[in-house]
Amino acid sequence: MTYSCLRCIECGREYLLSDIRFTCTCGNLLDVSHDWQSVRASFDLSREQFGEHSAMLNGQPAGGVWRFRNMVLPGFPDEAIVSKQEGNTRLYRSKKVSLWTGCRNLFLKHEGENPTGSFKDRGMTAAVTQARALGQRAVTCASTGNTSASLAAYASEAEIAGLVLIPKGNVAVGKISQALAYGTKTLVVDGDFDDCMRLIREAQERLGAYPLNSINPFRLEGQKTIVWEALLQLRWRVPDWFVFPGGNLGNTSAFGKALHEAVELGWIDKMPRFAVIQAQGASPFYEAFKNGFSTLRPQKADTIATAIKIGNPVNYSKAVRSLRWTNGIVESVTDEEILEAKAHVDAAGIGAEPASCATVAGLKKLVTAGIIDEGETVVGILTGNILKDPQSIVDYHFAKTHPLANPPVEIRAEIGDVEKILSERTER
Repeated sequence: MTYSCLRCIECGREYLLSDIRFTCTCGNLLDVSHDWQSVRASFDLSREQFGEHSAMLNGQPAGGVWRFRNMVLPGFPDEAIVSKQEGNTRLYRSKKVSLWTGCRNLFLKHEGENPTGSFKDRGMTAAVTQARALGQRAVTCASTGNTSASLAAYASEAEIAGLVLIPKGNVAVGKISQALAYGTKTLVVDGDFDDCMRLIREAQERLGAYPLNSINPFRLEGQKTIVWEALLQLRWRVPDWFVFPGGNLGNTSAFGKALHEAVELGWIDKMPRFAVIQAQGASPFYEAFKNGFSTLRPQKADTIATAIKIGNPVNYSKAVRSLRWTNGIVESVTDEEILEAKAHVDAAGIGAEPASCATVAGLKKLVTAGIIDEGETVVGILTGNILKDPQSIVDYHFAKTHPLANPPVEIRAEIGDVEKILSERTER
């Protein structure tokens, strides 16, 4: 039985799941659209079922994505799924971060705990599963780092050739090292991320390489589960806000779709609000929000938060739809604000890469402005692991100019020097 199709978000034209296409003939983006009546007739989609039963794949407990398998790729057989047990990420409470942001009821969902260290694994398991089902011989992506690491790991798992394009001089070493280690061929492009995206589209059209950026609607199906899993962890109590970074706007698009479907299926009875946070040097969505989404003006992106260093987001139209569904807002933060937030997240023993910490910087800004009330319940999404960009940590703490800088201290090989430092620390 066929449960799903590809559907244009603008004109509604439908295509088969087996069609290898990412935009409609009218030029707009495609959704994976599920026939919920047919899916419900074949599978239990109750929220109680998701809480009581963890999915099994190939004899092992599966991760958070495939707990919701019949909401992601209904009817796919067990042996067809390419999974590394992604998902099941923690929902943290931190008194330190709550105090600093001014938000008393803050939960931080850390997607850096996925197999390759970022939320991209959620989408990659679904997209690579579809690529293998389509018999694709090669997969490819443009990347500022995290996507390349995830593609490399999942392509290796699926035994499909992988090719990643990264912009020269703009990818953290912790990310590119993963792509190299996992065996995918890495091409360093003399250009920015948007140049890489243009080449990816040409490679798909002329060379038949299957793209795994978030323009691929199957990526977003996997990323939907971040929100569903957070709701499950909160026992389906809907928070007032979801706050998260925005770059290519895949998560913005996926999260809105996840909540729209949750309302449609009766899992929740109200929509939370979205706050999408962009780096000031890469903020085309923020600028479009300010003009009522009348125009999107691409930018030449420049920010320390490399994972969201994107000036022309491909998922813009889906993201606008999500903001309208959730009465959402967009905010921007400076690199300095991101680094200060990162220092607080790291010092709380949680840790995250700079793009993740745009979430926390933006939350503090919105609480200070009175847009988010200090008593409202907020789920903030941390998208990547602290070790994705170790150089930013070293630069921050060795500079010794920041209020939270914690540089190493050279001492003599004598216990008195150790005692002195310990005394200073314990007297604080």
